Amino acid sequence: MKSSIQCKLVCTLALFLSLSVSCASPSKPPKAVKTVAFITNSTSDFWKVARKGCEKADGELADVTVAFKTTNTGAIEEQNGLIRQALDRDEADAIAISPVDPVAQKKVINDAAKRVFLMTQDSDAPDTDRALYLGADNRAAGRQAGELIKQALPQGGKIMVFVGKREVQNAKDRFEGLKESLQGSKITIIDLMTDDANQMNARDNAYQALKKYPDIAGMVGLWSYNGPAIVQALKPEGKLSAVKIVCFDDERETLAAIKEGAIFATVAQQPFEYGYQAVKMAEQILKGNRSGIPGNKMIFIPTVVIQRNNVDEYTKKLDQLLGK
Repeated sequence: MKSSIQCKLVCTLALFLSLSVSCASPSKPPKAVKTVAFITNSTSDFWKVARKGCEKADGELADVTVAFKTTNTGAIEEQNGLIRQALDRDEADAIAISPVDPVAQKKVINDAAKRVFLMTQDSDAPDTDRALYLGADNRAAGRQAGELIKQALPQGGKIMVFVGKREVQNAKDRFEGLKESLQGSKITIIDLMTDDANQMNARDNAYQALKKYPDIAGMVGLWSYNGPAIVQALKPEGKLSAVKIVCFDDERETLAAIKEGAIFATVAQQPFEYGYQAVKMAEQILKGNRSGIPGNKMIFIPTVVIQRNNVDEYTKKLDQLLGK
């Protein structure tokens, strides 16, 4: 009787184990196509060009797909939500992000970097666990802008500087580079005005600066939409010839204003390359090839100075990149 009961118990246990194994969720097979999430920090035209670069890389790489995500409001929580969306909904294998506030987002970035390959592009988050930064040397670009405003104002004068958010790393670096370049010159920086990544605020800032400082000699815009916003503020006041403008990037309004002589010069990044090279780099990393990451974990994409003498040539090249 005892042996019969033991036999039944053994048989029952064996059946239970076999059912447990058969009912267990099978492990997911490795993904044949990896997902790279590319996350912006605003909605400016700058990112439309970066998207074209992402699309080119996406078209060339059969084993990668790109999830392009636009931060519409420039708010930290919105961008954090896009990071979570990329991880949980898109099941991203890599993220390339331009952080809104690298200090406030440090934990979110570090947590994401534990799960996927995470790189910064356009603007860095150096005090995080990001694996790589790809973009302009923003401090050097700020110095370029400083040299240009010195050319525009050989007699010196007061200038106002404008940017979306002062806490963003590229804004910090460009402003520091600008100040470095202007040390010992006859140019004085009045202040740095921020617009919270809002183009209407940017235009109003330029207008208010003009009214508060009627003797202002120059204006420098550190983000892509700042140049056009300054022009929009100065033009109705008839001040475009009196106030010299230096700005960043290659928005169409900026290029048109350079051609007309309203903007003295712009320091253009290459957002197409940011998109293209970020996706290509992520693809190599996801294949296990990390040889492209330099020792300092930074890949600089050169900036281009655009003035009246080369604006037509630059515009033609930009049209070709965009397929126009």
